[in-house]
Amino acid sequence: MQQGSRFPEGEFNFPDINFQKINSRTVLIGLVALAVIWLLTGIYFVGPQEAGVVRRFGEFVRQTEPGAHYHLPYPIETLVKPKVKELKRIEVGFRTIRQTPPQQYRDIPEQSEMLTGDENIVNLDFIVQYRIVDAAKYLFNVKNQPETVMKASEAAIRYVVGKNSIDEVLTENKTKIQNDTQETLQLILDRYNSGISVNTVKLQDVQPPEEVADAFKDVASAIQDKDRLINQAEGYKNDIIPKARGEAAKLIKEAEAYKEERIKRAEGDVARFISILTEYNKAKTVTKQRLYIEAMEAILPGIEKFIIDSDGSGGLFNVLQLKKEGGK
Repeated sequence: MQQGSRFPEGEFNFPDINFQKINSRTVLIGLVALAVIWLLTGIYFVGPQEAGVVRRFGEFVRQTEPGAHYHLPYPIETLVKPKVKELKRIEVGFRTIRQTPPQQYRDIPEQSEMLTGDENIVNLDFIVQYRIVDAAKYLFNVKNQPETVMKASEAAIRYVVGKNSIDEVLTENKTKIQNDTQETLQLILDRYNSGISVNTVKLQDVQPPEEVADAFKDVASAIQDKDRLINQAEGYKNDIIPKARGEAAKLIKEAEAYKEERIKRAEGDVARFISILTEYNKAKTVTKQRLYIEAMEAILPGIEKFIIDSDGSGGLFNVLQLKKEGGK
């Protein structure tokens, strides 16, 4: 046994192994496995609320719909999946600190204070709801998208409020201001080619400055009273006019009926007179006697009659005394 050897010479026989060949094969298998794993990293899934945006070396190449897809692995191609179906919301003029009751908000005066068309200051808070309609434009044409939408919203509402008086902003034109702001904001975002669609612009709180708030409340109350009185007058008008028209129609109908009645009665009287005249011309004495009798038959039943048994010496005096004694 040689010095320094643990085993006697010739006791163990090792096979002739080519370690260089084994190492090369292992490295190759490892590289192939890594390549397969690397290629498999290109498989991706797009959710129902998302859109897949694929970039090749940073440049946009395609947009994919919800489902399973494949892109070349990183760093050749990269993927971004913005939520295009989600309704996004920004707050202008205030920030919500706590959503659960009691809700808490924080005012941001530099956003809420704006100038009206009649050079008055008004504090106006509102929200904007929007969604992504083109993911590629949203990602690559606009930087810091929520901040851009907020700045554009602030510019749009300042433009709209500047065309209205403070009374219109506080009372009667709120709906119109919302619609005009939404339209103006959409034009600005379309000009940016942002891929954003504005869904809603809704005013949350519109108040005059604190220094003149009481005076504006009095004005608002007076306007409400005016509107209430106008509505009452309109209600009275709508009630009385149909009644007057109905009464007028009733009187007209009654007058027409009376007219027809008088005409028919006059025609009947004329026909009766003509028939009497005809008979009178035939026998004047008989007709006179008959007319006299008919007249007496109509007159005498309504006359009070007295029967006097007297020798006639009293004359009319007996009749008068009888009437006096009877008391009638």
